[in-house]
Amino acid sequence: MSSSDGGRTVLERRVGLTGAVSVGLAAMLGAGVFVAFAPAARAAGDLLVLALLLAVAIAAANAHSSARLAARYPESGGAYVYGRERLGMPWGHLAGWAFITGKTASCAAMALTVGVYLFPRAQTWVALAAIWLVLALALVGIQRSAHVATAIVALVVATLVVVSITLLLAPPPALEDVPGQAAAPGPLGVLQGAGFLFFAVAGYARIATLGEEVRDPERTLPRAIFVSLTIVTALYLLLAVALLHGVGSEWLSARLSPVAEAAEISGLPWLGPVVRVVAGIAAAGALLALVLGVSRTVLAMARDHHLPRGLARIDERGVPATAAITVALAVALLVVLFDVRAVIGFSSFCILTYYAIANASALTLSSGALGKVVPVLGLLGCLVIAWSLPSRSVAAGVVVLLVGAVVGWVRHTARQDDDGPEGG
Repeated sequence: MSSSDGGRTVLERRVGLTGAVSVGLAAMLGAGVFVAFAPAARAAGDLLVLALLLAVAIAAANAHSSARLAARYPESGGAYVYGRERLGMPWGHLAGWAFITGKTASCAAMALTVGVYLFPRAQTWVALAAIWLVLALALVGIQRSAHVATAIVALVVATLVVVSITLLLAPPPALEDVPGQAAAPGPLGVLQGAGFLFFAVAGYARIATLGEEVRDPERTLPRAIFVSLTIVTALYLLLAVALLHGVGSEWLSARLSPVAEAAEISGLPWLGPVVRVVAGIAAAGALLALVLGVSRTVLAMARDHHLPRGLARIDERGVPATAAITVALAVALLVVLFDVRAVIGFSSFCILTYYAIANASALTLSSGALGKVVPVLGLLGCLVIAWSLPSRSVAAGVVVLLVGAVVGWVRHTARQDDDGPEGG
């Protein structure tokens, strides 16, 4: 529901703490948990839990900065708005571009997760089919409702708890002989593992985008982010310990669908097919939510002239069809060209850059010592983990973000020249 305020559409503040927490859990418990532990184990080895704790610590710092900024600027846009208002339009553009590219890669990861879990032998074709199905739903205006998102969250939580308890109490009697790929424990491996696991916890920012809809945002947003992040941290720690106890980092590192494969060889093998279905449902729901979110960010940036104006078109049903089709085509290209590990690494690099800008924006807010220390730690943590990711992920991220930054700066400068001294 919305109301008119001087000709401007304003969303009503109807979301309370429980609703905001549900949104955060739905964003974090999509599909990342079903795929991120394998590349993280490959990097961090037996220090997987330490890598997870580091990812959560950086996420907590980012969440603190995002919550303060969201309370100050209660409007949609996230770090795109924060960077624009606190650091200048070029930084806002870079944050928006990092979000679009990073979340587009996340869409590819979600689509590949559907394929890897439901039909591993035809994972690319299944992933492409999932993309076109989600696009069709988006074009007719169908969105994932809050009730459906909550149901998926409950299903995922219950499944992960059962799998974790099973691996702790009834681990596999013997593991198949698979060449190990886990790294020897070390600082760089922990940082890389944290980067991969950050992919599975980054959804808390979705809460900050509720700034226009939450009652008492200065109190509700920080509390909702803290509660949802705490719940997810506890669940992920339980799963990480269970996986290390049940199958070990070496076996885990060689998997494409680690949670399902671990369940299949546990004391309750019937859990495997259940996990595959649940992961497919969760990934498909996350894919729909991400395509909707990214297409609307593309729409907003196109309206601000940061992207081609054609992407700002809205059809007669009120759907940004051109933006949604463009996002779907980009996701399909990533699915065809890369595997799930590669898109997770690239996505993490871009999203960590996005949060680095959010932390830098929070540093400009007037505050006490804690208000300065937390964003500094968040900023440094994002940069260190981002640059510790595999070299191919870093190289691809740098090239894509650099192109976006240059194009954005050129367009911004050109608009200023066109406006002239009186254009303001």
